[in-house]
Amino acid sequence: MTIWVNEQIDPSGMIHACIATCNESQAKDCHDSFENNLTQTQKAAGWVARLRTVDSWDDVPVNSLKLN
Repeated sequence: MTIWVNEQIDPSGMIHACIATCNESQAKDCHDSFENNLTQTQKAAGWVARLRTVDSWDDVPVNSLKLN
């Protein structure tokens, strides 16, 4: 099973928002939203929106919103 994990990460590596889902389309829409909601100031400071995949719910950060 592929699980898509969206994360908004600050310059220190701390995750500020995380949403996980098995639906690729929903994950890509969420990633676009995360990316678009970062201000130019945040991007310049090193904030990133990251989309990655994992194979198990055990590999999803604990603080994430999990959508099925």
